[in-house]
Amino acid sequence: MHAVTLRRPAAVLAIAIFALFSAPSAASAVVSPSAARTADRPSDPMVWGQQLYAEGCASCHGLKAEGTPDSPALTGVGAAGVNFEITTGRMPIATIANQALRRAHSMYTPDEARAIAEWVASLGSGPAIPTADQVQWRNADLAMGGEVFRTNCAQCHSFSGQGGALTVGKQAPNVLQATPTEIYEAMLVGPNNMPMFSDATIPPAEKQAVIKYIEFLKQPTNPGGLDLGRLGPVSEGLFGWFFGFGVLVVVAIWIGVKAK
Repeated sequence: MHAVTLRRPAAVLAIAIFALFSAPSAASAVVSPSAARTADRPSDPMVWGQQLYAEGCASCHGLKAEGTPDSPALTGVGAAGVNFEITTGRMPIATIANQALRRAHSMYTPDEARAIAEWVASLGSGPAIPTADQVQWRNADLAMGGEVFRTNCAQCHSFSGQGGALTVGKQAPNVLQATPTEIYEAMLVGPNNMPMFSDATIPPAEKQAVIKYIEFLKQPTNPGGLDLGRLGPVSEGLFGWFFGFGVLVVVAIWIGVKAK
């Protein structure tokens, strides 16, 4: 009787621990929105894109992307703009905000995002999603990319690419989180406060060079030692001042001790 009494709590505890660790994964497998949407996927991509749009976008932007008093029309935005907002997790947005911010994960798979983007693009002309050849950056000119970035992008995104504050509570995002396709799309469509850089303003070769420069910023070499957050002369100046002041204090104390 005593042995049974001692074993039961252990068995209950083991079952509880198993349920604790297995339940979240089981629940996610059952209620995965993406899996449910894929299971009901129509064979026609345009029909699928319209269906996904109606479910996740129409409440704000209208059934025909004509816009509402609180949200802009999407007709004429093009596939690139829609794909950028969805793949970066900025859209769909839960509440109307001053600025839609990047989320860690998109609510849609890349195929779903493309389907929505292509359907919206069918309603009006606009920049297309860049192809793999367009975003091919490995053979681009790194020095030219740095020059174009410093001329056109650093004022908002900072020289380190880590973003910065803008007016009216808005902010320029950290471009180091963006993929090459997202960078190219952003230059094409100019999301939020960003200006549009058409191929006439920044040719494709220069866009590829900018991508290469941003990829370089993600993992740069540091021949000078610590990068100090790559925030420019402010952080470097503060470090130099405090370090130099600390050295002077130590030297003053040493002189005082030697004088006694």
